[in-house]
Amino acid sequence: MKKIKYMILTIGVLLGFGLATVPCMVGAVTNTALDSACSGDAADTAVCKDRATDNVPTFIKTLVNTLLYILGAVSIIVIILSGIFYTISGGDSSQITRAKNTLLYAVVGLVVAVLAYAIVNYVIGAFQ
Repeated sequence: MKKIKYMILTIGVLLGFGLATVPCMVGAVTNTALDSACSGDAADTAVCKDRATDNVPTFIKTLVNTLLYILGAVSIIVIILSGIFYTISGGDSSQITRAKNTLLYAVVGLVVAVLAYAIVNYVIGAFQ
């Protein structure tokens, strides 16, 4: 039961940090106002160029990349912690098993994250 609570808490924290770091668009100007503002000489401005490339695949790619950076950092921290657990185990077989399992799960999580990155970039690239 403790492990389930710990996993749910960890997932919640990761999602919370991930959603907090995702940039969001705040729209105070209507699309028609931006369309008229981005015509003529103003089309070269950074806002108009950014608006032209802003779409759902770009948002998904940004979201996945942000979450994967966080997941990668957490995986590295967990790998370091498993090394510490192994070092301080003192020969206790249950502590050594705990450290090995922690390392295994961290590496599996890192591999899944890399595969998710590859799959998302492949799918987005296939639709563009």
